[in-house]
Amino acid sequence: MADLRNNFAGIRSPNPFWLASGPPTDKAYNVERAFEAGWGGVIWKTVGEPVVNVSSRYGANAYNGTRVAGFTNIELISDRSVEINLREIKEVKKRWPDRAVVVSLMVPCEEPIWESILHQVNETGCDGVELNFGCPHGMSERGMGAAVGQVPEYVAMVTRWAKQHSRVPVIVKLTPNVNDVLFPAQAAVDGNADAVSLINTVASVIGVDLDTMSPLPEVNGKGSHGGYCGPAVKPIALRMIGDIAREFGPDLRISGIGGISTWHDAAEHIAMGAANVQVCTAAMHQGFKIVEDMIDGLSNWMDSKGYRTLDDFRGHAIPNYVRWENLDMNYEIVARIDQDACIKCGLCHIACEDTAHQAITARTNGTRRYEVIDKECVGCNLCMLVCPVENCITMERVDNGKPYTQWSEDPRNPANRVAAE
Repeated sequence: MADLRNNFAGIRSPNPFWLASGPPTDKAYNVERAFEAGWGGVIWKTVGEPVVNVSSRYGANAYNGTRVAGFTNIELISDRSVEINLREIKEVKKRWPDRAVVVSLMVPCEEPIWESILHQVNETGCDGVELNFGCPHGMSERGMGAAVGQVPEYVAMVTRWAKQHSRVPVIVKLTPNVNDVLFPAQAAVDGNADAVSLINTVASVIGVDLDTMSPLPEVNGKGSHGGYCGPAVKPIALRMIGDIAREFGPDLRISGIGGISTWHDAAEHIAMGAANVQVCTAAMHQGFKIVEDMIDGLSNWMDSKGYRTLDDFRGHAIPNYVRWENLDMNYEIVARIDQDACIKCGLCHIACEDTAHQAITARTNGTRRYEVIDKECVGCNLCMLVCPVENCITMERVDNGKPYTQWSEDPRNPANRVAAE
């Protein structure tokens, strides 16, 4: 049987599914309901000097029947006092000693302020702290959140303060709103962080009300940029997690965040190097009990693959996550259409004819039939992706007899032609 117990930078939990810092972890009531449902841990909603939040706060993109394909918020950190939050954290940890309780923190970049709040947090008995260097709205305008996370020197500096004044592991939460996430990740390592978590939300405007001409969500006729999350950001998260895992190796613990709605999403994050995962939007959309399916699904899949622990497959995708120039330039595939499964909708032909390589013919002699022109097919996958019938169109490898060749060796590379001349 799969063993889902998790040891994340010394923080133990019965499973790798944690709730990310946000509305679901705003108070003891929510957190205890989450633990009753089976969540392995929580990152308590960011504690700091209490703020005044606005109304409304959330917006969503619906797509193809999914009500919340992408989600945005303009909510800030906790609007409850530090004292109330820390008292509840202490009480919850006493009642749930086997669950991970990590406190998210955000205060101004002044060491005495960090020292003061960390000393208070130390007294709660919590398992760790997460430094919120990611929030892209509201707090960043006040010199916190992403305003810190986008400056590696600040990341390293505050992380050192946290390590100096904290008695528990320090996790640095990274912002995706940077050109290269490796720079702040390196700064966290330089500051001696115990782990990193990513991604925080992506700076965005979810939409515009064309009647009021206000960006959404609307606050009395006005709008502001917010933080984008939910299923739509999973590809961004996987890329950044993979970049860090490839650069720093398995010793740097990564808590994967971004677009996790199912056990499959979680497994992808772990395969790309995450040691555990954090969930927020999916819980807000479907409630805390989704963790039951996540636990069962991951356990069953691990059993089917022969993986006993999470470390048995953690980071296993990284050796295959290479830079573009290391891909095989001579690998060749072409599309194949299963005529028995084809429903004659023509989407493959339209997509290829209008926007790709004119490699699918449309025959109409009495009945419609779509066929691939092998010599024109470049193996781009577009037809397979637009086809509404699963496995109707597949991609088949062509044995062209050509050896593996990467771009640096390929004769089509202009640099090689110049060298040859």
